[in-house]
Amino acid sequence: MMRYRGLLFAVCRRYSRHGLTVDDLLQEVMTALWLRREKLVSITSPPKQAAWIWRVARSECVDLQRGTQQPDPLPTDYDPPSDDPTQHIELLELISQLPEPDRTIVTLHLEGYEYKEIGRQTGLTKNNVGIRLMRIKEKLKEQWNTIR
Repeated sequence: MMRYRGLLFAVCRRYSRHGLTVDDLLQEVMTALWLRREKLVSITSPPKQAAWIWRVARSECVDLQRGTQQPDPLPTDYDPPSDDPTQHIELLELISQLPEPDRTIVTLHLEGYEYKEIGRQTGLTKNNVGIRLMRIKEKLKEQWNTIR
């Protein structure tokens, strides 16, 4: 679970805006994964593990959301992200190819750390973390567009 904590946190954070907190969702998702641990252990490929964990986490979050308040309506021009787990895996691959400390900065950001804490862990200032994240995102967008 520690290997995929960033993925789990990102999924839970995406659904936490609709009534449940990230911690509540994360706890429920971890319980669901624990109950299905035999399936996880049978999957040997890390990309397949990540995709399976993503599907279970997303399904659990959606199921939990059904029992909470209705979300605010989306804008009419909203373009939903793809539910294709291979895109997520490809993005993680692009991130893993980043040089240090960029990879660490992005990983900490995806795990929900604030700029100040990222700066403390990497030895950068809060403003420098923000600037570097902006540049890293631009670089990832360019790389993403070249593979798509």
